[in-house]
Amino acid sequence: MNHESITTLGQLKATDYQSRSVKDELRKNLITQLQNKEAGFEGVLGYDETVIPELQTAILSRHNILLLGLRGQAKTRIARLMVNLLDEYIPYVIGSEIFDDPLNPISLYARDLIAEKGDDTPIQWQHRSERYTEKLATPDVTVADLIGDVDPIKAATMKLTYNDERVIHFGLIPRAHRSIFVINELPDLQARIQVALFNMLQEKDIQIRGFKLRLPLDVQFVFTANPEDYTNRGSIVTPLKDRIESQILTHYPKNIAISRKITFQEAKLTQEQRMIEVDGLLKDLVEQVAFEARRSEFIDQKSGVSARLTISAYENLVSTAERRMLINREKSTFVRLSDFTGIIPAVTGKIELVYEGELEGPANVANSLIGKAIRTLFIRYFPDPEKAKKSKKVNPYAPIVEWFTEGGTCDLSDSLNAAQYKKELSKVNGLQDLVKTMHPKLSANQSLLMMEFVLHGLAAFSQLNKEFLDNGFGFSDMFESLFNVDMDDEDDLDFR
Repeated sequence: MNHESITTLGQLKATDYQSRSVKDELRKNLITQLQNKEAGFEGVLGYDETVIPELQTAILSRHNILLLGLRGQAKTRIARLMVNLLDEYIPYVIGSEIFDDPLNPISLYARDLIAEKGDDTPIQWQHRSERYTEKLATPDVTVADLIGDVDPIKAATMKLTYNDERVIHFGLIPRAHRSIFVINELPDLQARIQVALFNMLQEKDIQIRGFKLRLPLDVQFVFTANPEDYTNRGSIVTPLKDRIESQILTHYPKNIAISRKITFQEAKLTQEQRMIEVDGLLKDLVEQVAFEARRSEFIDQKSGVSARLTISAYENLVSTAERRMLINREKSTFVRLSDFTGIIPAVTGKIELVYEGELEGPANVANSLIGKAIRTLFIRYFPDPEKAKKSKKVNPYAPIVEWFTEGGTCDLSDSLNAAQYKKELSKVNGLQDLVKTMHPKLSANQSLLMMEFVLHGLAAFSQLNKEFLDNGFGFSDMFESLFNVDMDDEDDLDFR
């Protein structure tokens, strides 16, 4: 159908166009998509076996939908992608505030215009991208915002009494007629506003300052919310929850592979930053930090750990390496483990600490998460240091630990140029030999990264001492650090 050539109601009637509700429209287009085995909801990863099938079932059932999950679980993105299941264009009566269907008008304006002009009633076409309305629920949202109110200026201008339906100024929901309407963070909406919503969902009538309009709005409602125990700010009133037919639980990525795909899809890097080498080990390490945070006793798990943590952390990690490259006037570089000092601001800004976490301090919690992530991944690449120490076989880490026991130190700040970085690592006895033995096919940069990884891993398993420098890390003997305590620092001593 060439919609551009159809400009009147009469021309529309001459075509095979049929009016459909927005829910029938979504259902029909989803059926076509499923039959053609087309990929829907592109860019939403990790939900193929869980959330997406439940969402498709709800659409086939023509349900209003509640997406329930912690922050950073793509709830809003899913709602926005539902627009792709709408018809590309639909007709509406020109001048209608609520985009009336020419074949099924519901507003007084559209009914009067069609009664006056008949088949000559002018129509226009609305693209599906314009058929999406989103509102963030906040405590200050009013019934007037969502449903409408009496407009005294319109009444005065048109010389109408307040008994006339035309004095009503429609709110967001009536203006979303024949569209998808999304309310984010539904529990934050005041209870009386929620009551007004469920009356609209169930009875299809609007009550505004004494007016009771039977206005059969055609709206696909999608609500998003955190679990009810997430916040004390509010909850979904029971009658409204009862009228939302499908509740779908979202979740965080279940493995590092999916989490990595999400991070690389969402991370906003410049073309210059994309030229910086980032080893797969470090990419996994960024994701592992989030996994460690989601089970940390210092972090409020009811609040959740958003996927935005790894996205921001990855961007900061690359930028830290880029900053060092620019300062040292180098033409290229690769990301090091010492660059992980740069992700701490991204981590501390994305976590909610419990009381014990507040006592530890955000930066200390972030450093602890990085250490736990290193410990988790280390045994995938190297033998377990604790088992190696207890084993009767030759301990592969013995030469390295002995070198530090004899007074050796290794300081790796994120400002070292390539030559200084290599020199600092190469001086540690046995470090290079261990990496060559365990991973003989690595590139030069990867070998240096693995050498640093061994030091961080041994520190994570309490074989070496790791100090946090201003812009990096310093490694030394574990036992020497225990005895070199500043006696003036009373906070670090127990005088019992």
